[in-house]
Amino acid sequence: MKKSSDRFGTVIFAVSIAFLSMGYGVFSSWWGWFPAPQIGLAHRTVLDLKKNWRNDFALEPTRHLVKPDDSGTAPDPERGFTVYAADKVQPGYTLVAGLNSEPDAQFHVVRLFDETGVEVHEWPIHYDALDDEKQPQNVMLHGMEVFEDGSLAVTFDSGRAVARVDSCGEPMWNTNGRYHHSLNRDGQGSIMSWRDEFIVWIDEETGEETRTLGLRTDIMTALDGEQQAYLDIRTRTPENADEEMRYLEDPFHPNDVEPLRAEMADAFPMFEEGDLLISLREINLVAVVDPDSGVMKWWQHGPWMKQHDPDFEADGTITIYDNATTTGSSKIRRINPADGSMSIDFEGSEEVPFYSWRRGKHQTLPNGNLLLTEAEHGRVLVVDPQGNPVWDRHMVWDADSNVIITEARHVPENFFTDGVPSCDGEVTLSANE
Repeated sequence: MKKSSDRFGTVIFAVSIAFLSMGYGVFSSWWGWFPAPQIGLAHRTVLDLKKNWRNDFALEPTRHLVKPDDSGTAPDPERGFTVYAADKVQPGYTLVAGLNSEPDAQFHVVRLFDETGVEVHEWPIHYDALDDEKQPQNVMLHGMEVFEDGSLAVTFDSGRAVARVDSCGEPMWNTNGRYHHSLNRDGQGSIMSWRDEFIVWIDEETGEETRTLGLRTDIMTALDGEQQAYLDIRTRTPENADEEMRYLEDPFHPNDVEPLRAEMADAFPMFEEGDLLISLREINLVAVVDPDSGVMKWWQHGPWMKQHDPDFEADGTITIYDNATTTGSSKIRRINPADGSMSIDFEGSEEVPFYSWRRGKHQTLPNGNLLLTEAEHGRVLVVDPQGNPVWDRHMVWDADSNVIITEARHVPENFFTDGVPSCDGEVTLSANE
């Protein structure tokens, strides 16, 4: 009798432990208690390793490859550089940042193409010369700024460096830190970027940080009541009705900062030269802040979703790369900060596909064309003011894949003070020579 009772007690104990474990599992998953975050991280790590082990062993750069489109059909084997309207091409040069499409060549590269599509120069970017902690195949060349002397400033997704390299790709200076993937010159001798949640001014000549402005320590402490209420709703979650609210992980994801330069300041009478246009991706927020006080002078939430690259424009408007994540059609939106009026300059369609669910840059060219970086399909696209394609370029890796393009940048014909950049022994001819 006693043995039967002991067995029954053991069963009850085991069942109780099972129910308690299951209950704790539910609540730990819901509230983020141990070990749910650790299990989730381990699961994501296993999936990532399964997908990208060839990349991590430097066999194939799977982290840098994407499908050319979303159609599900076989890619065009002849894809590459295509001109649709030669008479509408903006004269000058286009820089394209990404991965070298030749497997045995330098890993990261920025290429320079003339207006006919001919490559006239390339900058090899040696990440292993900038950081000894991460492997080049596990970071992605992203932010890029070009200088008149033919040098570049670069930074990286998942990397730990911002650097300036000469026309041959040799480092001129290098600063280590968690810098973001956007770089902009301020016209006053500094490069602007984000380091973690701090806006930083970096001296162009030395790479030293000369100033910082903190998102939480400066900008958020200067919010007015309406702005604070908006951010509280979108960046915090309550544990229960009586407990203090807490921040979610990476609630802002700042991904761009652009200073209002002197040549455009008159077009924005509500702002001042040096004011900062920022993008906070996770809360779909674009704002202009005072660089000294952190006061938010203007802000707008959406209708864009997971946006990138807001730009001041010469007509007093702001254009925004609206990734429109999950919709299948990205857009370039335009907003007038003076009155809040909005329009769409371009959006993807069946006739002219354009969609990048993350990443992406745009640039308004002098003739009104739009230069678009469709990062997640490995394509650069130029359309005219009516949305008609002018030219596009697929950065082809193989028959099935393109290389992710993180940024394209146009510069005028006379931009480089000493002509097209070159290295010793390099021949740089355009199609007109």
